Amino acid sequence: MATVRAPDRRPAIDTALVRRLVDTQFPQWAELPLKPVDPAGSDHVIHRLGDELSVRLPRHSGAIGQAEKEQYWLPRLAPRLPLAVPVPVAVGRPALGYPWSWAVTRWLDGEVATVEGLGDSTETARELAAFLLALQDFDPGANGGPEGGPDTSGAALAQQDGSTRAAIAAVCDVFDGPAMTALWDAALASPGHQVPPVWFHGDFHTGNLLTVDGRLSAVIDFGGFGLGDPSVDLMIAFTLMAPDTRAVFRRALGADDAMWLRGRGWALTSGLSAYTAYAATSPRIAEQTSRQIRAALAG
Repeated sequence: MATVRAPDRRPAIDTALVRRLVDTQFPQWAELPLKPVDPAGSDHVIHRLGDELSVRLPRHSGAIGQAEKEQYWLPRLAPRLPLAVPVPVAVGRPALGYPWSWAVTRWLDGEVATVEGLGDSTETARELAAFLLALQDFDPGANGGPEGGPDTSGAALAQQDGSTRAAIAAVCDVFDGPAMTALWDAALASPGHQVPPVWFHGDFHTGNLLTVDGRLSAVIDFGGFGLGDPSVDLMIAFTLMAPDTRAVFRRALGADDAMWLRGRGWALTSGLSAYTAYAATSPRIAEQTSRQIRAALAG
């Protein structure tokens, strides 16, 4: 396995700390049981609080600000989307040595989506396309400008160029280096988003999809929500779907060749980022991101 870069420094978070944060800032929930959710994901430590709430603390600096962002935007988004999204309840303050804001939201029942469960489902492919089209059409209204919300500079592949080429060099003994470079060059050279910017989720992968009884039920983690090129959300095609369902998704979404190529570029760069950060310590992430990278190369 290639040498990988270490993740950034992270605050120590355990259940005892979460318990004290909840009890001191929200004493109305002090009597509710608290239980860690495992695995919780790479961006947040998550605990279930009672039967109806969850507590989410950012693990690293890249996830800070999400509590305020979701509190502002999700109530505006929820009525306009065909799948459930988290309902914010409260935002906690930095305290007790923990440095960032954190969130309390309504608990969403469900299991994290898996390739084995949904990868071959054409119904899921169409549902995900419908969700993204509804998100792209979102109109926040007169009072819903970018203030308090996402970075509206837009998702741009070119911003990832340096880190992506470094990652390609680091893993060229694991994956096909020339093929990765060719795909990345082609994605950067493809025509950009030609119409006014639209809303995107920004982190649209299997870990942020929930299922109930084997069917898609909710989309979570809107920390990357923003306004710009929606091709960033095409990474779901390469993290979740088999080739046949990928084609169904593309048709339902109406993605042209340039958008699809940019989506492959996003799948490649996000897969490489996660692989180089976590593959050495997490066989699960290594397997998932390896599949993602190879699917992006296959198209």
